[in-house]
Parts: sequence; C-alpha cells; structure tokens
Amino acid sequence: MNKIKRLIQSYSKYIAIPWRSDAAPAQRVIFCVYGEEDELRLRYGIDEFEIETKKSGYEWALFDLTGTFARWLATQTYAESYFRKPQLLPTLLPKYPEFIASEFSAFLRSAGAAEGAVVALMGVGSLFGLARVRELVDILAPMVQGRLLVFFPGSFENNNYRLLDGYDGWNYLAVPITADNEY
Repeated sequence: MNKIKRLIQSYSKYIAIPWRSDAAPAQRVIFCVYGEEDELRLRYGIDEFEIETKKSGYEWALFDLTGTFARWLATQTYAESYFRKPQLLPTLLPKYPEFIASEFSAFLRSAGAAEGAVVALMGVGSLFGLARVRELVDILAPMVQGRLLVFFPGSFENNNYRLLDGYDGWNYLAVPITADNEY
C-alpha cells in the first residue's frame, strides 16, 4: 500500500474520534504530513479524505492556496514593476498573508463551514519562500469553527515541522497525522 493510502487510513482513524468542543483554535488544527514527492498522489486522492470525513459525520470544505500568489500579485498597483524587478518583492510580501486571510474568510462564508466541518487547506507548498506556514495557520485557525486540516508536504520529527524539508523547522500544537500513525 502506498504512503498516501496509509495517510488516508491514519486520517480516517483520527477523524472518527469524537471532537472536544472546548478546544482552542491551535488545538483544532490537524497536519497531514506527507513527502513532497507525493504531492500529485495526494491531489489525486483528495476525494478520499472528503469521503472519510463525511463517513465520520462531518462536513468538508477544501481551500486551495496554489493560485493565491498569482491572484494577489495581479491586484497590486505596481505589479509590472515587480515582474521587472523581483528583488523588490520582499517589501511587499508581508501583505500576502492578509490577502490569503481575506480570500479564506470569503471562502468560509460561501461554503457555510460550521462547527461540524473540516476545512482542508491544500497547496501549502506554494507558500515556500513567500510566507511562513505557521504564521498563516495562526491567522486562519481562529476563523474555522470546526477543524482546520493542513495538507503539509514536508516532514515531522520530534514535534518539529519542516516545509519541503527546506526551512528550519518549527514547533506547533497541531495534531500530526502521518502514513505511519496509529490511532
């Protein structure tokens, strides 16, 4: 059985556990951690996560970050200048998470994601070099009434997450689910 199938099994076992209603936003975050080489397999099998979520009695909503940078940059007044001189982008990048938060908030309203919903965040790898996952999760988690599920291409070791195995890792309170978890 491949890693993504095992990840789906681990997720299925975890999501079937009853939820605590008094959990803080940071405690309602779930990271599905998989190797970056499995990104396409994960995207191909994303419907299986939805099926397992609904089998456990929860709603499902999927937000894809992949195209947000292009949409955000296109809205900038001086976008052409940034294309010509990309070295100027670091001065503008701190505003990118705000754009994602705004789009995410609009998505939640349109999806009607209630307390019994799993809101999945896909395309996190597209943030590499542009925004920090931890900072974004800190902004988005309080917006989600149910659970925020982050599909995370990277690694998890000793309570330390590393995006695409490239950044120095960070500690986070999220529940890690890997292909080898046993719940």
